[in-house]
Amino acid sequence: MSIHVSIFFTIKLYRPLGRPRHRWEDNIKMDLQEVGCGGMDWIELAQDRERWQALVTAVMNLRVPQYVGDFLTS
Repeated sequence: MSIHVSIFFTIKLYRPLGRPRHRWEDNIKMDLQEVGCGGMDWIELAQDRERWQALVTAVMNLRVPQYVGDFLTS
């Protein structure tokens, strides 16, 4: 039985190199810091749909370059 299991399953005994990947929660916390709301509890904020949408809109406006609108209108 143990031979059969060892043939079909590989076990990783080492950790991948480099820094750990960002989790979705880490990205939310960084976005809150960019907007200036770093001390807020993001889980509580997400419960209020209107406030969460305002946060998402604010973060998206920070990330979009200002000259993109001129390119789309010309």
